[in-house]
Formats: sequence, structure tokens, C-alpha cells
Amino acid sequence: MNITVRFFLISSLLALFALPTQADIPGSLEIDGDKLTLNGQGVRKKFMMSIYNGGLYLKAKSTDAPAIVAADEPMAIRIDMVSGMITSDKMVTALMEGLENSTGGNIAPMQQHVDQFIAVFQQEIKEGDYFDLAYSPGKGLEIYKQGSLKATIDGGMPFKKAIFGIWLGEKPADSNLKKGMLG
Repeated sequence: MNITVRFFLISSLLALFALPTQADIPGSLEIDGDKLTLNGQGVRKKFMMSIYNGGLYLKAKSTDAPAIVAADEPMAIRIDMVSGMITSDKMVTALMEGLENSTGGNIAPMQQHVDQFIAVFQQEIKEGDYFDLAYSPGKGLEIYKQGSLKATIDGGMPFKKAIFGIWLGEKPADSNLKKGMLG
């Protein structure tokens, strides 16, 4: 095989793995009677492979990440798994790393809530699964898998800020995904 053909094949394979996979993320979600609109979406990549799509839902569009994280109002994040390469162990590891980054390493005060959150992701995860992380003031964070409620965690604003900070904080899980979620 000559060099041109090899280059073409390698380039084609790399392009295939690098393509963002935009799934059908809905344009809106309803949380406790509040209609939330898709603010933006992006793709979480690891080693040039698309892992999941993420969408941010707000009552009103915003590009101000710190204000979104600090807001005590209904909002949600959709995580839509687009890779069969992700396992529950890998997802738990990534979420724990994100929480460490989001809280500056200070998760101890909310460990009980973190354990509840992580427990949802310890169940089998496969391509095509989707999760909604829906925050409602006074109720807390509801976690849905495939539209079925898996947990309600009333960790207050510190916990809400830590969770949304995974994707929108100073050290986000993926800076391109953060940009996409912010529209």
C-alpha cells in the first residue's frame, strides 16, 4: 500500500472518531410545571471520541456560566450517551473528578449527597441511555434515567452548584462542551 493510500485511510479513521455526534436532544423539557428551553448543547469528547452529548436547559437563555451555576431556579442538564465505550465505572470516575474540580476538592461537607448521586451512575450504562439532572428550588436535584426518576437529592444550593459546576465551572469536564451548553 502506498503512502497516499495509507494517509487517506488513517485520516478517514481519525475523522470518523472525531466527528461530533449530535443526538436528538429535545428543544425543551418540563420540570415541575416549568418549561425549560435548550440553552445550548455540545459533545463530551475523550481522546477524540464522542462520549456523550450534553444539553443545558434554562427558563431564559444565558451565556453567563457563574450566574447559571449560582441561580436558585429550575434548570436541567441532559446527558445522552452516544458511545458504547463508556461504562458505569468510567462515568463514576469522570463525575467524581468533575466534582473534585467543581468544589475545589471540598466534597466532604456534601459526601452523603455525592454518594446518592454517584449511586445512580453505578448502574449499567450503555449507548443510547440518557440522564436528566433536573434542579428545582426547594426540592433539590432529581435524576432521571430514560425518563424514569432514579433519585431525588435535597442537598441545597451547595450541592446544586457542585453538580452544575461539573460542566459549567472554572474547570469544566470539557471546555468545548461548556461552550456548546452556553450557546
